[in-house]
Amino acid sequence: MAKKQNIWLGLREKEVGYKEVEKHKESFINALKKENLKFTNQRFAIFEEILYGSKHRECEQILDSLTKRGLNVSRATVYRTLDILIKYDFIRKMDIEDGRVRYESNIGREHPQHDHMICVETGKIVEFYSEEIAAIQEKIAEKNGYKIIKHNHQIFVKPIKK
Repeated sequence: MAKKQNIWLGLREKEVGYKEVEKHKESFINALKKENLKFTNQRFAIFEEILYGSKHRECEQILDSLTKRGLNVSRATVYRTLDILIKYDFIRKMDIEDGRVRYESNIGREHPQHDHMICVETGKIVEFYSEEIAAIQEKIAEKNGYKIIKHNHQIFVKPIKK
């Protein structure tokens, strides 16, 4: 049996999961309806590009990737679509204090509430998850009468000189 192929990125079922793409596509369509926006090929291409493309990308990188695939999408459409994806928690907006904003998917992660270690010299971003850190954060929130709904933990680092 031939594997179903995603028409935009060419992602095979084994890589992402066709059913997974379709499930999130329906959620995306519903989010657009709530915002009184039409589902278009351009918006869907942006959706797929950010959700299933490379991690930690800037708007310009997303736009360049779409253009290289022969899709005509305006910068304004990319930004508007990213705003919707953020609002409905499909993606996360990252500001690592270098004047550029990056976006990453919240879908298909073992630990959606992961943390980032950012090298101030190279700009390299390392994702990590620590059960110990998560437990400490939960304990602190609970002690103060709160429940964590999401968090943003970024550690800025420099290489150790040997």
